[in-house]
Amino acid sequence: MTAAPIHFREERLMLDPAGAAFWPARRLLIVADLHFEKSSSLAARGALLPPYDTKATLERLNRLVRLYRPAKVIALGDSFHDREAANRLAREDRARIEAMAREAQFIWISGNHDTQPTGLPGLSSAVYREGPFTFRHEAQPHLGPREIEISGHFHPKASIDARAKRVSRPCFVADGNRLMLPAFGAYAGGLDVRDPAIARLFPRGLRVFLLGQDQLFSFALEQLGRMAEVA
Repeated sequence: MTAAPIHFREERLMLDPAGAAFWPARRLLIVADLHFEKSSSLAARGALLPPYDTKATLERLNRLVRLYRPAKVIALGDSFHDREAANRLAREDRARIEAMAREAQFIWISGNHDTQPTGLPGLSSAVYREGPFTFRHEAQPHLGPREIEISGHFHPKASIDARAKRVSRPCFVADGNRLMLPAFGAYAGGLDVRDPAIARLFPRGLRVFLLGQDQLFSFALEQLGRMAEVA
């Protein structure tokens, strides 16, 4: 896979096609919206899905931990699909999280679905700050004068025309002051970047980094609009 660089003032982040960001200067890996145990949460309400989402998400995360060897892993909230989901983890899935946490410090940002995960290693916080970056679950409408925000929550996705068909994929969304990550969870849905809930956070325009199999595809929002008109 080929990660794409993005710069915020003097800092460089690498956007990985798997849907994570890496800050090389601090050896910090960032993921959003893991939604562990979504299938078991839905099963309790009568909606049955194959119960492999947590395992699949952990396998993808473990590959990135092996690849980047981070000192810290920041999970930007909604790491668990509900407040009791950590207690439903299979023994082997809990063991895998604990093994990764021996390699890197985990920082669990609270989301709207979850709070501090029960009995798992790492730190918990509503907001985490390091260097020029503020890490939180949901983007705030107004930022401080020097604040650079990294968030999740909205599960952004975008659509393009490819080989005579419309393709919708998760994506990163960015401008000069914000980076919004796609959902990393195997069963996570998505919200189109042109939806007002996302677009209003980028009043001066946004850039999309669409996840491909081995690389990212970058477009300005205006380009996506023109593609939609032609389709």
